[in-house]
This record gives sequence, C-alpha cells and structure tokens, in this order.
Amino acid sequence: MSLHAFNAGCNIVAIRKNGHDYGMCCAWAQMLDYDRIGMLIGAQSVTGMVLEKGDVVGVSSLAEGQERIANQLGEGHSDRVAKFAGIPHTLAGTAILVDGARVRMICEVFDIMRLSGIESDRFVVMTVKKHETDAKKRFLSAYFE
Repeated sequence: MSLHAFNAGCNIVAIRKNGHDYGMCCAWAQMLDYDRIGMLIGAQSVTGMVLEKGDVVGVSSLAEGQERIANQLGEGHSDRVAKFAGIPHTLAGTAILVDGARVRMICEVFDIMRLSGIESDRFVVMTVKKHETDAKKRFLSAYFE
C-alpha cells in the first residue's frame, strides 16, 4: 500500500529482559494522552512477543541522521541478531535508550490488546514515566527511503 496518511516516525522500542537485549523499529505510534503512548507492534516481532504488562521499556524517537540505526533495528529478529551492536545506547534499568535520539522515554507497559481483524498484531499502551527531548533535532520520518 502506498498511502502515507500521517507523518509516521521511526521509534525504537527496546528492553533488556532475562539477560537478553530486544529491540525493534515501530512507525505506528501515537500519543494517546499527555503521559500515554500507543504502538501497534506486528505479530512477527520477537520484541513485541516478550512484552508484558508492567515491563519497563525504552522508546526512542529517532532524529534525522539516524537512518542507519533505523535500518539495523528493523532487520532480523532480536532472538537471532545482536540488534544493538555498534549502536550507542544507554541502559536505564531494563529500558534501552538510543543515544542521540530526538526523544528518549522510559515507559511502563500499561496494557497489551489484540484488535479484531488485524492479524495477531498487538496494540501496546505505555505510560511515560520519564522523558527527555532534544528540540534542536528533527524527527526522522519513517518514509526516509
């Protein structure tokens, strides 16, 4: 499908869980309230499969110039690829945050829903616990290619 109805961004969802780093790139993200975000995570995502209510995750909205990071996090699955190899990042508890991102958030998974008719994708609602923004940077568009 070629419809790009909204200005989607490149958002990295990342967590260290059971001694393993999981990360993925998600363009389907939206603010739901001042302290809540929602992300539609595909059924094929290993990262999405390990998320549970109460998990503390990092969500990093990438900045222009971070295309390489988006490509690396979008390739392969976390159970087979070292997603963060060579990517500058910070670990805050279990939350993995990408250094240099436009916005970096530490979030708690509030709810995980299955939406009827959308395969096995998960709509993950998160509460933003802490955030930082570098307003001098521009968001990286999901449509950078």
